[in-house]
Amino acid sequence: MEESCKNVYITTPIYYVNDVAHIGHAYTTIIADMLARYSRLTGLNTFLLTGTDEHGQKIAQSAELRGKTPKEYADEISGKFRTLWDDFDITYDKFIRTTDVEHKLGVQKAFETMYNKGDIYKGEYEGYYCVSCETFFTEKQLVDEQFCPDCGRPTSIVKEESYFFKLSKYEDKLIKWYEENEDCILPRSKKNEISNFVKGGLRDLSISRTSFDWGVKLPDSMNEPRHVMYVWLDALMNYITALGYGTDDKNMKFWPANVHLVGKDILRFHAIYWPAFLMSLELPLPTHIAAHGWWTRDGEKMSKSKGNVVDPKVVADAYGLDAFRYFLLREVPFGQDGDFSQKALIDRINSDLGNDLGNLLNRISGMSGKYFDFKVSSKDVEKFHAKELEEVNALLENVEAYIFNMQINKYLEELWKVLTIANKAINDYEPWNLMKDGKTDEAMALVALITNIMAKVALLLDSVMPEKIGKIAISLGMKIDTTTYNSLIKNKNLLDDTIITKVDQLFPRIEDILLEQPASSDITKTECESKKEEKSEVIEDDNLITIDQFFQTTLKIGTIVEAVEVPKSAKLLRLQVDLGEGRNRQILAGIKEYYSAEELVGTQACVVANLKPAKLMGMISEGMLMAAKDENGLSLLRPQASKKAGTKIS
Repeated sequence: MEESCKNVYITTPIYYVNDVAHIGHAYTTIIADMLARYSRLTGLNTFLLTGTDEHGQKIAQSAELRGKTPKEYADEISGKFRTLWDDFDITYDKFIRTTDVEHKLGVQKAFETMYNKGDIYKGEYEGYYCVSCETFFTEKQLVDEQFCPDCGRPTSIVKEESYFFKLSKYEDKLIKWYEENEDCILPRSKKNEISNFVKGGLRDLSISRTSFDWGVKLPDSMNEPRHVMYVWLDALMNYITALGYGTDDKNMKFWPANVHLVGKDILRFHAIYWPAFLMSLELPLPTHIAAHGWWTRDGEKMSKSKGNVVDPKVVADAYGLDAFRYFLLREVPFGQDGDFSQKALIDRINSDLGNDLGNLLNRISGMSGKYFDFKVSSKDVEKFHAKELEEVNALLENVEAYIFNMQINKYLEELWKVLTIANKAINDYEPWNLMKDGKTDEAMALVALITNIMAKVALLLDSVMPEKIGKIAISLGMKIDTTTYNSLIKNKNLLDDTIITKVDQLFPRIEDILLEQPASSDITKTECESKKEEKSEVIEDDNLITIDQFFQTTLKIGTIVEAVEVPKSAKLLRLQVDLGEGRNRQILAGIKEYYSAEELVGTQACVVANLKPAKLMGMISEGMLMAAKDENGLSLLRPQASKKAGTKIS
């Protein structure tokens, strides 16, 4: 986004109150919230709009089926949307409802303005109408001469008096707008579809109804009490009535919108009708209309009958809201359809969030605590790590361009490249060896480099995972605000001296799915049993041990009461370990590269207690400490909370 732009206006569609929110609604809203949070962080004056669309024949019919008035039904469903967005901490500046008085007044003003300009006229309409889509179709567009081409439901022939908007008048102007504004519709492939549709010719648009009355009435000056406005004219106007159009105009400084976020199913309304209405009203057109794809579940289209509709609140409660946000934004390129599966979500949590992000914070805490009493100074970072800083700054210099071009998954990929630089630096420079060789300044510079990389990435991830990033900020002793953004990102500065604070593990590893899987309607019971048998055979071939074999190993919690280095050994420490047996066990552990003798005394570890004693360097070892080692080093396995020495692990 250009630096000169001080006001940013971001909108979701207003969601139709015919059902509760699903993953598609959450996806759109989370993208919008991410854009708004990022804009505020960079110092832009930001307005985020969301809300509900509550008029039309379909709502009136749904309410009647439930024994409610249309307003009662709309209040109920709209309230559920608002509650969900509040639970998801969506930072909207206004939640608009098309039943709001101010909205109705603004729509009536727009209608009157377009009518007085000569862009609205009265006539009679006859056509095939789909109540579900609130849309008319020509006979040529129908499927099998009867069914709606969009939703597949039966249409009905409607003939009634109607007011029309001269959409055909704006055909050439729309095409010119598409041609002169490369990114007015994103992804660009969608713009080509819309442009080709308009080049095929536009018919004037019916914009009022007399067959039902649940909608915005025409202005009193029209003296047409039988007419209500077509739901799409009413709904699209929310983007300006929310800013005060037609009433006090108090927030019209935010117009035009920077990003209208929509699902691909409603792109045509937003990319043809809406700009034509704005041209008629002589208002500027939006910068971007961005259309995202749909979500499937485990490769299948979601439907109530299959029982596989994803409830975003249930998923967020199970796996964590920030992890859910990250998954939606990272998993699929914007504009393409995405597939939700718990396995894919768990993979993202364990790999990207746990191993890459969370573990890096643990390493900062571990290194700073072990070597420098948690104090970190950036004074020598540029001296020893100019190369790494240059790589980091080069990547971060270009990431913002991805955001407002709706390449958010690419934005996140680039940030993970920065995290890779940090993890690689630890492995390349080996701080434990720097300390061993007395190169304290170099070790401090390395720890500070990693801390600064984490700080810069945290700033740019705050819009994606605000709750978790808040914890990282606490750990690093920094603030997530515009001042810090300008210093670390814009001006490429480094952190002032800081003190690291330990925080709980950000993303604990998840070993199995947390929510019950829907039963697939395409798999019979027999097939399921067959698949289970196949799976059982595979497991048997994998040489896994039985539970009885597992219990042949005795695992216990041991308290390390003494630790000394083994002379002439580069790896061994000699430990005295209390296993609750009335005497201490002597255990030789090859962990000297990763732990000092002093730091182990008084701590606990998991011990294999029934190993046959072995002799190492002439000394008896009566057990083995359990540890895990990867490219990031070695860690002893320890109980989360202190346990009585000798407690069995099972």
